[in-house]
Amino acid sequence: MLDLPKFKAAAVQAAPVFLDTEATVAKVCGLIREAAEAGARLVAFPEVFIAGYPYWNWIMNPVEGSPWFERLVRSAIEIPGPEIAEIAQAAARHRINVVVGANERSRHGIGTIYNTLVTISDEGQVLGRHRKLVPTWAEKLTWAPGDASALRVHDTSIGPLGCLACGENTNTLARFALLAQGELVHVANYISLPVAPPDYDMAEAIKVRAAAHSFEGKVFTVVSCSTVSQEIIDAMAASHPQARDLLVRKNSAFSGVLGPDGRVVGEPLIDEEGIVYAEIDLSRCIQPRQMHDITGHYNRFDIFDLRVNRRPLQPARFDDFAAGAAEASFADPATDTGPETEK
Repeated sequence: MLDLPKFKAAAVQAAPVFLDTEATVAKVCGLIREAAEAGARLVAFPEVFIAGYPYWNWIMNPVEGSPWFERLVRSAIEIPGPEIAEIAQAAARHRINVVVGANERSRHGIGTIYNTLVTISDEGQVLGRHRKLVPTWAEKLTWAPGDASALRVHDTSIGPLGCLACGENTNTLARFALLAQGELVHVANYISLPVAPPDYDMAEAIKVRAAAHSFEGKVFTVVSCSTVSQEIIDAMAASHPQARDLLVRKNSAFSGVLGPDGRVVGEPLIDEEGIVYAEIDLSRCIQPRQMHDITGHYNRFDIFDLRVNRRPLQPARFDDFAAGAAEASFADPATDTGPETEK
């Protein structure tokens, strides 16, 4: 018999301790405890919450912003690493699934960082590390594009769980790739973007994107968005005189939960820091699919063919010699007579 979970989800709307990795990880662990004590079995954190978003890309020219880029690189983390291990321990201790955004530094290129989402089970197991496929607009000055090696849906205690970062939630094919793997719970994490064009309502745009995915896929979407703290405003204003005016605009952050009918479950948070809670019943995903199941009966796979390359991308592939040949290659050419079989 099909038995689908019911659980409470938590969406964090908060600011990191700007570019302070250790303090932000401590804040994450504290919020994990708070959400778990409130009965949540899933807690979602904002985009690159560890430990900050490159607002300077939108405010300064690339030369002015370069010192800030270096600070971001220095605050970025490697995955796996001690920071994620600490968060995973908190997830296991409080028996809660966690999705958290981080600036991830490449192990093999200190000037390369990724916008990464990490999914952790309620047993403290790191299930996935998804790197944002395409940095959005000005973000290309900071992050390298990711690959699809972790464009995956994870089997968790609260059901099939997938995630995408910010603008990726407008990428129809990326979203479909998750739905096609049986996703029922989707985490969409964002940053507050007050510096968007004057006629752009960021909070409404986030809600529209989440509603689209929920309604099209008949899934629940948990949205977590950051806020812009006074600390961030002061830091940017110290480097650019217009930063303060650009970073205080309202309706720039939306966090909440949307159901498979595309409507908000409970009350969302707009701009204010806090945690949104909502009850999720995955059985609500069944009935709407009798009408539209776009990964099943309501599609034409004889017409449409989506292929996803999930091979990890890497800067080089090293094809080493077989063991015997490798040993011979390091021998003294003046005395070596070749491998044993040739003597």
